[in-house]
Amino acid sequence: MENSRLKSFIPLFYLVWSDDLLTQKEFVTLQEFIRSQNWLSKEEQEELLSKIDISTPPSREQLTKWKIDIEKSIQDKQSVKSIFDIVLALSGDDKSLKELEPVFTKLENDLGVFGEEAIGAFKKTATSFTSNYKTESSFDTKILTEILDGEQASIIKRVKTVISKPEFAYETSTDTTVYRAKVYEWCKILAKENLGNMAYPKQYGGGENIADYFAIMETLSYHDLSLVIKFGVQFGLWGMSVQSLGTEKHYSKYLKDIGSLKLPGCFAMTETHHGSNVKGLETTATYNHNNQTFTIHTPNATAQKEYIGNAAVHGQMATVFAKLFINDVDYGVNAFIVPLRDTAGNTINGVTIGDCGHKMGLNGVDNGTISFDNVVIPKENMLDRFASVNEKGEFESPIPSDNRRFFTMLGTLVGGRIGIPRSALAAAKSGLAITIRYSDQRRQFGPEGGSEVPILNYRMHQRRLIPQLAKTYAVHFALQYLTNRFLNKKESEMQEIEALAAGMKSYSTWSTRDILQECREACGGKGYLSENRIDALKNDTEIYTTFEGDNTVLMQLVAKNRLSEFRKSFGEMGTMGIINYVYENAKTVISEKNPIATRKTDDVHLLDNEFHLLAFQYREKTTLASAAKRIKKLIDSGLEPYDAFNVVQHQMIDVAQAYLERIVLEQFQLAIESVKDVNVKEILSKLCHLYALAQIEKNKGWYLEDGYMEAVKTKAIRKMVNQLCWDIRPDAVSLVNAFDIPESCLAAPILR
Repeated sequence: MENSRLKSFIPLFYLVWSDDLLTQKEFVTLQEFIRSQNWLSKEEQEELLSKIDISTPPSREQLTKWKIDIEKSIQDKQSVKSIFDIVLALSGDDKSLKELEPVFTKLENDLGVFGEEAIGAFKKTATSFTSNYKTESSFDTKILTEILDGEQASIIKRVKTVISKPEFAYETSTDTTVYRAKVYEWCKILAKENLGNMAYPKQYGGGENIADYFAIMETLSYHDLSLVIKFGVQFGLWGMSVQSLGTEKHYSKYLKDIGSLKLPGCFAMTETHHGSNVKGLETTATYNHNNQTFTIHTPNATAQKEYIGNAAVHGQMATVFAKLFINDVDYGVNAFIVPLRDTAGNTINGVTIGDCGHKMGLNGVDNGTISFDNVVIPKENMLDRFASVNEKGEFESPIPSDNRRFFTMLGTLVGGRIGIPRSALAAAKSGLAITIRYSDQRRQFGPEGGSEVPILNYRMHQRRLIPQLAKTYAVHFALQYLTNRFLNKKESEMQEIEALAAGMKSYSTWSTRDILQECREACGGKGYLSENRIDALKNDTEIYTTFEGDNTVLMQLVAKNRLSEFRKSFGEMGTMGIINYVYENAKTVISEKNPIATRKTDDVHLLDNEFHLLAFQYREKTTLASAAKRIKKLIDSGLEPYDAFNVVQHQMIDVAQAYLERIVLEQFQLAIESVKDVNVKEILSKLCHLYALAQIEKNKGWYLEDGYMEAVKTKAIRKMVNQLCWDIRPDAVSLVNAFDIPESCLAAPILR
């Protein structure tokens, strides 16, 4: 193998033998090739054929020598692009071989050993930029944490201090009895810290600070989510239903004991056959004027209260939603305080409580069923802020409309639809913190001759996680906006705020569901181990998409709200009116829906905030106008409104999704405007751009169908998403560290 013509075969021999197996096809291909080359003598052919005898493979030493010879010939030749370039290098650039390039190229193709991957096997050392990429924070993490915590920084730090104490070490027992007891003990500690009563008036022992209460709920969600739900049922649903639906007599009698956990209770709304449809509840509350009492009754098995937190073990009282009957007249759903157990834990006569048993998650919460067999309660137990029975035994309400009264009553409970998405957000942050930090440490594969590479350096791994990180930051600022809207609400804005809360609950919980699934897979087998906590996060948040309202139902509520806003002017709109609504002004028409804009792909344009927001607004308005137009057409053709809405249900979800994405992007952009630190502002801007472009990419089919973009632009957006993931990767660890989640809460061994 010393003459240059024989040496030209060394790269091919090395490649076909380096996996210790010369396949029959490779053997035949090489054999036929060698025998067909007239420029080789018979002796040379025999010498070459001896090197591809399956019965006598080359030794390890021979393979090593071949590789060394190859590496020496190409180590200074960066222009090597094919196996034939190596052939020439080994032959000392023998000019007589150059005319054989087409022949060798065909052989490479036949053997399947062409391309950069094959050439990479011959490089002596790895100098790849992928392997050299690493974590390097470009901003001050503490500053970003302060921005995220905002005005609630003090209470957030206080809660983190409490849940970092040794007594909050995670319960690992799979016995639900043990787990439930531990969660109850944790709730007692939080009550002693005056964290449970934070939203109640000061005169009843509370902190009178609903903003802090929401922050407490979110921060507790870095810990055990069973604790969060148990806490939320006791101090939120049970306590706040008394506060929101009751009056002074209820506050003075119950709130202090609820806030101290002396009086554990439940929120009994959902029934076996009626979840989201509260108006359809079957439990009855019949008024008896002679005795000044109500009789609470479960008329059939499907009317039992089901999935009620705190019911199976600890609850002593419940806010029960039931249809009020006075003299056989149905006055709709109202709320009543009903005793379940005495202080010794014995069930009250007429009350039957069952245990929902083991669940997918949240097994530290004692969910149960409740049935009432003519349970009598005093008249004063009706929560009578919006409806009452007067001294004459007549129904009274300051709100004359039954519908308005019903929705006003439910509207006071909208706080739950703020607490749950914020809790889901914290779970997503925990999952991403574990996964991104692990991905920065975990090494796998790498260039030939080099060390293994952190898996976070791989573009596909970045694609899986970094857009989700951007979305989590976006949702954070959107939920801050929702919280502030709720805290500063005006009566005229309540319907919009309720719809926004319903939508953000869906958007955040669906986002968390998807993020945690991606986190589980991105951690491989380690993500499947319970000790690394992703399974608990995943299983515990699974129900978040259902309770406080099924997400799909809530999204229809959002869409109906948007349609009602649109309908105020839609009735007078013709075709031009709809077009004007969608485009709003000439600027949008000229700048966005024209051949130049639909094909524009330069970086400045693709990273422009105005382009992002206009694209989101256009999709929102177009889907809304399209749905409204279709509904009107169906109704005009004689279809009942109920049936018309059913026909366009899938469009209703699109309407809600487009509206929420616009809100989320808009609030992210506005939040960044107020950031003063240059470095923090820059990294947040990258995240915002990534969120915007990732959503446009997700909806590219819609934009292409509508003609708002052409294929050349959506392809450029895909490339920009990839580039932003790459650009953000060095800061990814710092971005999850900015969540400032206590290490005792993350508690995943893969981070050690």
